[in-house]
Amino acid sequence: MEPGDFERNLGILVAYCAAIIAYNNDFLLLSFGPPPNTARYTMSTYPKGQIQTVCGAIAPEALGPTLMHEHIFGDIVPPALAAKDQDYPELTLQNFYEIAHNSVEYAPKFRLDEPEVARTEVARVGAVGGAMVELSNTGLKPQPEALRKVSEQTGVPIVMGSGNYVEEYQDPGFATASVDDLAAEIIAQLSDGAWCSDVRSGIIGEIGCQSPWTENEQRAMSAAVVAQQDSGAAITVHPGRHADQPMEVIELIRREGGDPQRTIICHIDRTIFDAERLYALADTGCVLEFDLFGMEQTHYLLADVDLPNDGVRVGLIRDLFDRGHRDQVVISHDICFRTRLRHYGGHGYDHIFLEVLPRMLRRGFSQADVDAIMIETPRRLLTFQ
Repeated sequence: MEPGDFERNLGILVAYCAAIIAYNNDFLLLSFGPPPNTARYTMSTYPKGQIQTVCGAIAPEALGPTLMHEHIFGDIVPPALAAKDQDYPELTLQNFYEIAHNSVEYAPKFRLDEPEVARTEVARVGAVGGAMVELSNTGLKPQPEALRKVSEQTGVPIVMGSGNYVEEYQDPGFATASVDDLAAEIIAQLSDGAWCSDVRSGIIGEIGCQSPWTENEQRAMSAAVVAQQDSGAAITVHPGRHADQPMEVIELIRREGGDPQRTIICHIDRTIFDAERLYALADTGCVLEFDLFGMEQTHYLLADVDLPNDGVRVGLIRDLFDRGHRDQVVISHDICFRTRLRHYGGHGYDHIFLEVLPRMLRRGFSQADVDAIMIETPRRLLTFQ
């Protein structure tokens, strides 16, 4: 060691540790001098060749059929509604329809915060041998320790997300955080523990985007690419509600050196409604996620579009398979409303296993096709490269 090396290395270590101080939605981020390159993160360790669950790393072959986009705990109450101080009635059969279809304001609908309800709902996935990816991240009040407890109680492997949701849900510090600040936070969540816990994330996302895509959200996506390059983790993207926004995201990821084949574009079934755009996106090599299974009505709360039902979703996936994209499709429910849980009268997390997969087998999909969607592609994406 040359004179001064110890002091320099100690200074780098101190700066690194300070830069990754972050906790839940308080989003404390510190920045130190000119942004360094990704060599800054070489002290991070990842479970290479394994899948990181909330209870620890597992071998890929230990992961069964997987729902790639769910929320078990979280709070997605729109900020404008959250700011209102009002009481709400109990959710009952008499008011379920108007609450589920947003005919009345009802903030509790957007909160998943009941441990016993979560345990019971997730146990249904365990009963069919399934696993889950839980994507409540910064802005959505994630609960890593609660996730670990549910996983321990039910035996269901749960992979937790990381990074930032859309700008509307972020604290003011998000607007001034640099790409390196945001990347350091994601890397810490993947390698050390997330949101003031020792529970490690196993995937990057869902990284929130809107249309128009804000500058701050673009920085967050750039940070996700840096974290992907450092960790080998996959990125999962919440695209803006415009048919061209998914391609805009993929172009940024390619431009900045990310890997489209390890990038999942979520919510295809509320975003792209024409074959030309769908096939063009598939041709980039990214993974297409149909994640609103169980929503059988055309009504969509968050945009003026007509949703497909499960039968149409299955048909779109069949078209992608026939075009050679079998290894680029994953599915899920994206449950983030109470009204979609079995406890409150919804379809629950086991809907795909009980209703959709048997329908696919009846509609000409082979068991190998189903396994590609539910097992092989999730294993590939969730294994750290």
